[in-house]
Amino acid sequence: MAPSARELLTRLAPDFPARHVGELYDDTTEFMRIGYGDVMVLGERHFLVLRDEAERRFGMEDPKYWVKRCRCLETGGRNIVKLVFHENFPMTIGSMVVTCTRSPRKETRILDLVRGDPRFMQGETIYDAADNPVRILDLVAGKRLDEKIEALEMPHRDYFHDLFPTVLERFIEACQAIKWLHDRNEKHGDVRRDHLYVLHDSGQYCWIDFDYTFDFQESPFGLDLFGLGNIIQFLVGMGQHTTQSISPALRAQITSDDCSIMFPNRIVNLQKLFPYIPLEMTNVLRRFSLAAEVYYDTAGELIDDLCRARQALGRNGI
Repeated sequence: MAPSARELLTRLAPDFPARHVGELYDDTTEFMRIGYGDVMVLGERHFLVLRDEAERRFGMEDPKYWVKRCRCLETGGRNIVKLVFHENFPMTIGSMVVTCTRSPRKETRILDLVRGDPRFMQGETIYDAADNPVRILDLVAGKRLDEKIEALEMPHRDYFHDLFPTVLERFIEACQAIKWLHDRNEKHGDVRRDHLYVLHDSGQYCWIDFDYTFDFQESPFGLDLFGLGNIIQFLVGMGQHTTQSISPALRAQITSDDCSIMFPNRIVNLQKLFPYIPLEMTNVLRRFSLAAEVYYDTAGELIDDLCRARQALGRNGI
C-alpha cells in the first residue's frame, strides 16, 4: 500500500506543520484541487506543494493555478512544477490575427533541446499516472531584466550613455538564443520582457517559459520577433512610455505613426522623447510601429540591425 501524505511528510519533512498536511496525488489532471500541503508523486520523487505561482503584470497579480512552487522531499530542493493546462486565444497585431496555443508537450520538447544551455531555463518532464507531461523546472538564479531596469534611479541620458551599450550587447546575445531556436524550427512562443532574466553569477540573460506556440500565417516566427521588438523598446526607453505618460508638450509631437503596432498607446519612436538616440536605433524601433511597411522576417535581420545600432553608439562616443 502506498504511504499517505502524512506518512511521507512525517518521515521526509518532519518540520512541516501537521495541521496543513493534505492529500497525495499521482494524477495531476485536476490541478485546481492540488494546493498547499498536498504531495504530488512524480516518478520516484515526491513534491510538497508550497503555493501556487503568480505573474505580476500591469500592476496586478495573475494567479497560475496550474503552476506550483514545490519542495522535493527526497532532495530538499525547490522547483517550479507546471501541470497540464490547455488554452488558446487570438492575438491581433495591426490587421493580422495570430492564434496562440498553450502546449505542454511543446515545452517538453524545448526543455530537451536546450538542456545544458544557460541561455534558457532548465528542467525535465515526468509523466504522471494519467500520462500528463508534468514539467519540473529548476529555479532561475537571477532577477527579471525589466525589474532591474525599472529599479534604476538615474536620468535617461546617463543610462543610455553609460549602461545601455552593455544592456544592448547582452540583449543581442538573447536574440541570438531565439535565432538558435528558430534555426531548429522551434519557437519560444511567449517572448515578453518578464520572461527574460539576468543570471546572478554571470550577468547573462536567460529565457523562461516555453509552453506557448502560435500559428502566424504571415510569418512563421513573427510573434517571437514582435516580442523582441517590445523588449528593445522597453530597454531603449529605460521603461515603457505611453501617450498618457508624457507631458502635453511632447504629446503634441506624437502621431499614431510613432506608436506600436501591438499596443497603439506605446511610443516606439523614442527619438522624439530622447533626441540623442541615434538613427540606427530609431530605424529598428520604427520597424515595430504602426507606420512600418516592412517587418522583420527573421531574428537574423533584427540582430544585424541591432549590431549596427550598437556600432553607432560607439561612433557617438557613448
